[in-house]
Amino acid sequence: MYDVIIVGAGIAGSYTAGKLAGQGLRVCVLEKNAHAGHKSSCTGIVSRDCFELLPVDTRIVQWQARSAKIFSPSGKYIRVERETTQAYILDRPALDLSIAKQAEASGAEFHFSTYVSGIHKDAKSVRVQGSDKNGQVSFESKVVVIASGFGTSFTKALGLGQINEYAQGAQVEVVNKDIEEVEVYSGTDIAPGFFAWLVPAGAGRAKAGLLCRNNPGPYIKILLEHLQQQGKIEAVRSNISYGAVPLKPLARTYADRLIVIGDAAGQVKPTTGGGIYFGLLCARIAVGTICDTIKNNNFSARNLSVYQKKWHEMLKRELAIDYWAHKFYRKLSDRQIEHIFDIIEHHSIHESLLASPDITFDWHSNVILDAIKHRSLDKSLGKLNLRLASHSNNSKRR
Repeated sequence: MYDVIIVGAGIAGSYTAGKLAGQGLRVCVLEKNAHAGHKSSCTGIVSRDCFELLPVDTRIVQWQARSAKIFSPSGKYIRVERETTQAYILDRPALDLSIAKQAEASGAEFHFSTYVSGIHKDAKSVRVQGSDKNGQVSFESKVVVIASGFGTSFTKALGLGQINEYAQGAQVEVVNKDIEEVEVYSGTDIAPGFFAWLVPAGAGRAKAGLLCRNNPGPYIKILLEHLQQQGKIEAVRSNISYGAVPLKPLARTYADRLIVIGDAAGQVKPTTGGGIYFGLLCARIAVGTICDTIKNNNFSARNLSVYQKKWHEMLKRELAIDYWAHKFYRKLSDRQIEHIFDIIEHHSIHESLLASPDITFDWHSNVILDAIKHRSLDKSLGKLNLRLASHSNNSKRR
């Protein structure tokens, strides 16, 4: 009998395991892959706040970014820069592996190559069934944490529903040429409804990728051709990795003896698809909630609902505003995007936003609201302004 079983050895799962084991709890992590650190479709770009939250070796840092170029569909760009490092580009597989090793050092027990087929709850415990290389296996615990990533079938099977809105991404490592800052590209021919990127990774390497609503394969090929024609990359170093990210959170992230965290819970920024920081913040809340339930020996949904209440207080408004901004952006034509670029550049809106101490890498709602309230954008984005302002006020009242 374990205190906690965690399904999934990604960042959120391993981080939670390490924190719980550090509290003296008996923790088991079940992972279908042969080892931690298998995810290569994530860019691994995190803010300073996120990096300071991660207990990892600085050797996994591939690049430090304090500036970026944001390109319009026609190739014009706006450059944003601050004096200090705003983001770290990390070796994502190494990051996952490092956090898992630290969790093991804290006492968490990992079972790799273990496929979970079912989670069954009763009044006394939770039984997790699956298989490994030796055959059928079964584990029992007081609480289960689902951290198995977006697209997991467990939430639907356990009555929590599923996330139906998502984006698909593709990424590949390339040999770059003199690229020393993050570049972001827009346009319906490269990343319809989203954006593409070229991110330095040190030692003449970079990560090129994109998000789109579906079928990213043809678009990543167009992006690579585009970058090669411009002389920004010289060769492709790896196979293309594919993945998916949720655009809306799961409606309910708790039940009797159960909590859902990270991408599986939809704790991901709809504007960028980034989920590392928000997943970690929610994992910390989950750890506190689980410790309290074990201490009180009360594993009811009502008791565990504190977890969702707390993470909603922190993120619900942020995610809602980000989602509506994304929804607006994906309806724009290339011509409309160009028009917005012209307004921003002509009135130096990006510079005034950067000067505000409230503008951060992780929290986008203030950027969105401040931008649409700018007088020069008010006429073009009036309807969006009203919708977001109304949604923001409703969120505050809730």
